[in-house]
Amino acid sequence: MDEVVQLCQELIRIDTSNPGDHSGPGERVAAEYVAEKLAEVGVESRIFESHPKRASLVARIEGEDPSRDALLLHGHLDVVPARKEDWTHDPFGGEIADGCVWGRGAVDMKDMDAMILAVVRKRLREGRKPPRDVVLAFLADEEAGGKWGAQYLVKEHPELFEGCTEAVGEVGGFSLTVPGDRRMYLIETAEKGIGWMELTARGTAGHGSMVHPDNAVTALAEAVGRLGSHEFPIRLTKAVRAFLERACMAYGVEFDPDEPEKCLAEIGPLARMIGATLRHTLNPTRLDAGYKTNVIPQEARAQVDGRFLPGHEADFFATVDELLGPDVQRDFVHYDHAVETEYEGALVAAMEEALLSEDPGALPVPYCLSGGTDAKSFARLGMRCFGFAPLRLPPELDFSGMFHGVDERVPVDGLRFGVRVLDRFLDRA
Repeated sequence: MDEVVQLCQELIRIDTSNPGDHSGPGERVAAEYVAEKLAEVGVESRIFESHPKRASLVARIEGEDPSRDALLLHGHLDVVPARKEDWTHDPFGGEIADGCVWGRGAVDMKDMDAMILAVVRKRLREGRKPPRDVVLAFLADEEAGGKWGAQYLVKEHPELFEGCTEAVGEVGGFSLTVPGDRRMYLIETAEKGIGWMELTARGTAGHGSMVHPDNAVTALAEAVGRLGSHEFPIRLTKAVRAFLERACMAYGVEFDPDEPEKCLAEIGPLARMIGATLRHTLNPTRLDAGYKTNVIPQEARAQVDGRFLPGHEADFFATVDELLGPDVQRDFVHYDHAVETEYEGALVAAMEEALLSEDPGALPVPYCLSGGTDAKSFARLGMRCFGFAPLRLPPELDFSGMFHGVDERVPVDGLRFGVRVLDRFLDRA
């Protein structure tokens, strides 16, 4: 069995479910597993525990030219929870079936953790240093915003990333089959910002049989309705426009910048993720008010998931406040900035060359992620951040649907492909 497959299986079998409230098992066992695998090939690492059991690991591998800027390779060790009864195979079993490794974290993102480990172990066993220093970070808490993982390390231990000018992480480098049996490989160069908001409306408490013009529930419901039904205008950021132009060329359809949504129907399930990067989004997710049917509460609360495009944060929140009106207060449950970098330079060339060396018909394209990753934290240290966890995928696999979904799985051949591409990438990076 290929080492990367075994590493992926073993990582999946370590339950690192992160409910977001420290009630999960934490990442300590997984961090110790990674430390052991690195120590076997002579790499010293350090584990940082930001909260009991919430552990991240960092190591530095010396390159052939330590005077060059360093490269960060990062992956998170935590996963979202999973219920065994919902799955075809045990979500923490790491089973192989139908040519795939099944389990929670198979694509988000213990596959990339395993690929990084496999590549590093292979290179060091063969005595092959990378051209420049490479910092490895295996992180806690990404699935809950990174407060106890990447954010903690960036704030408390920025010296660990001394010299790192570029970072490579998750949700990029995966393939999308296009006409002519060719594959586009999506390289993430941008992420929408995150504004998870709690809304609060206040009024006068009283009896449900009375007239109450300042009913908090009514005020909140009306505001939530305005947010949930609002459609922001399309704004084509650099990454989104570049992706759509190249996708249209690959599918042989015309790109219309005035109606860019037209071409989304051509790209299958991935249209959900790409479509969400054409505009800001607001999605109400929680409501909470009252304790008895005939009692009007003096306070009502709701939560909303807001995502804003790079470069347009001020516009987004101005619109939110206008829609809310003066009677509803908003506070952040979680906030993080949008990030974007140019699709150019030597590191991008190294990604493209590595993909083409393993798939000569590859069509690398930049894109914007509708969600968020630990890249947001590392961008605060001035790093250019990319998503590049290379996987060659079968055309029928709904890759974007695997993230946080039931029956998450990664093709065994995809893992092998990813190791070969990452190895070639490190030679050129």
